[in-house]
Amino acid sequence: MNLPALRGHNDALVLDLLRGAGPAGLGRTELAARTGLTPQAVSKITARLGADGLVAEAGRAASTGGKPRTLLRLVPDVRHAVGVHLDRDELRAVRVDLAGRVVAESEGPLDFRAGPEEAVEAVVRAVARVADPSGPPLLGVGVAAPGPLDHRVGVMGRVTGFPSWKGFPLRGVLEGRLGLPVLLDKDTNAGAAAAAGAWLRATWPDADAEADINADADADSDAEVEADVGAGSGAGVGAGPGGDGHAGGGPRTCVYLHVGTGLGAGLWLGGGVYRGVRSAAGEFGHQVLLLDGPPCRCGARGCVEVLCLEAVNRGDLAGAARIVGEAAANLVALLDVDRVLLGGRVVAAAPDVFVARVGAVLAARRLDPARPVVALAGAGVAEGAAEMALAPLFGHAG
Repeated sequence: MNLPALRGHNDALVLDLLRGAGPAGLGRTELAARTGLTPQAVSKITARLGADGLVAEAGRAASTGGKPRTLLRLVPDVRHAVGVHLDRDELRAVRVDLAGRVVAESEGPLDFRAGPEEAVEAVVRAVARVADPSGPPLLGVGVAAPGPLDHRVGVMGRVTGFPSWKGFPLRGVLEGRLGLPVLLDKDTNAGAAAAAGAWLRATWPDADAEADINADADADSDAEVEADVGAGSGAGVGAGPGGDGHAGGGPRTCVYLHVGTGLGAGLWLGGGVYRGVRSAAGEFGHQVLLLDGPPCRCGARGCVEVLCLEAVNRGDLAGAARIVGEAAANLVALLDVDRVLLGGRVVAAAPDVFVARVGAVLAARRLDPARPVVALAGAGVAEGAAEMALAPLFGHAG
């Protein structure tokens, strides 16, 4: 048995649960119940994480007749990560703590057409602006860019309208320049991760409610080694309140629809981002709504993207929202999702219009009376890119 790998897996399970619990924290007995680890193993893990500064006491729970239990919490400020959103005409970078909260940000113009070398320089400068040399260490940098791209190897694809990007190894080049781990993904996938992270933080329990966890006492013994407790079962991540492979119990299925200089979708299915076998899932903007409609830059005619952006350009945001709604209704009928989350600069210009119009289109579809919730995403793409950079610490794939 690979004990270091097992320890890393178990540490991640505990950290993920503590992150989901928020400032209120959890007791060791509750951590043991949710992870499937023994109380002794949990005590060893939390002691080790405490020595690394990642975990601290969050106070005492109300006594149920025995010794008051010590609650533990994640220490958000001990490590940070950076997220970068490379859009077609602007760049935004954020630095976040382990809870995903933004502690620094920077934004400015970007000419995506100028090519990858110019963009690399812009990313390096942006990371330097948001970094704090005297602050907590950076775990890595997440970069979100227009697709298509290959998330697995970090190489850009043939971005529609920008042929010079095809085949550019953006992740590898940035890792060489920054000296940090870099994760590259599509902007819409980062948007989906941001939306899920915002939901997680919005559902953090109050300290008083969390103090009522049903357990008798802390277990402080560290007599057993972790390799002997069946710790690799993976019980903990799926054992959160939502039971969806996500410790905070976020929405089981949702789509993030990004309306900006282009249109795309991020798919959150089964507790994680769904990218497809070739990292090509989520081309929401290139479904055809109008046969023989106006030509789209993808080569087809009457795509959602071209119809929506034409409406935006003529100032008809209500019409643009209805077009997005019709396309969203097709996606909802296909995937049966719980939530439709909206983001991007066009949505930000008229959030109420988009939520209302997309919701109205879905309400008019009578295939299923239990229609999904339509809401704003609650966080941006750069935040989602940072969330992906944090993911390995909490046992998730980036």
